[in-house]
Amino acid sequence: MNKAPPEPATGDRTRLTVALTYTFDDPALLETALAHPSHAHEVDGSRGNERLEFLGDAVLGLAVAHLLYDAHPDWPEGELTRARASLVNKSALAAVARQLDLGAHVMLGRTERLSGGEEKDSILANCFEAVLGAVYLDGGLGAVIALTGRVFGELVSEGSDAVRRDPKTAFQEWTHAEFHRTPRYQTIRDSETENDEERFTVEVCIGDRVLGAGTGRSKRAAELAAAEAALASEADGDV
Repeated sequence: MNKAPPEPATGDRTRLTVALTYTFDDPALLETALAHPSHAHEVDGSRGNERLEFLGDAVLGLAVAHLLYDAHPDWPEGELTRARASLVNKSALAAVARQLDLGAHVMLGRTERLSGGEEKDSILANCFEAVLGAVYLDGGLGAVIALTGRVFGELVSEGSDAVRRDPKTAFQEWTHAEFHRTPRYQTIRDSETENDEERFTVEVCIGDRVLGAGTGRSKRAAELAAAEAALASEADGDV
């Protein structure tokens, strides 16, 4: 029979508050933020940290936007939008949560504990957002921006892996933000010649509108070139 790992003690959050470099005036807010719905349902039938997660998601987007705006005064809106999307996605937030060791503090229901829920990206990311929601209620937006700046650190810099994406990913993030649509790639030429460095020509489109074109030895290479061309046009204000 599988034995669930012990539930984190609710009384001692010293390591977590040190990692956050934030002390709550109302510690009950932190406890709520760390209560996964599976745990809360077992204890009192409530929904745990879901409402704080909702609030934290909103203030996190604003805080990261603020940090990027300050860090990159020469970036256009599209570049800022892509960078923000790459910093607040589930895997990125889970990585930050692991740095804070949130998995050692999140309170889970028995089934989630048995399945290793403290290591799941979705649970860690949601818990981090809930903690930010709790910080917002406890200390205001300034406290959230300060905490976000500390935990993200150099991730907001231009050369970091967190904000650097391959052209297809970057362009898709921009089209989702700008048009709420996924770009479509279509091959308009294939020379059918092996080892031809410009064998494929691909266009990237939103609906019927062509936003960029590129060539390459493979379809993948041509698609990357098309996305890069579209990003360059967008940066220049031509899209």
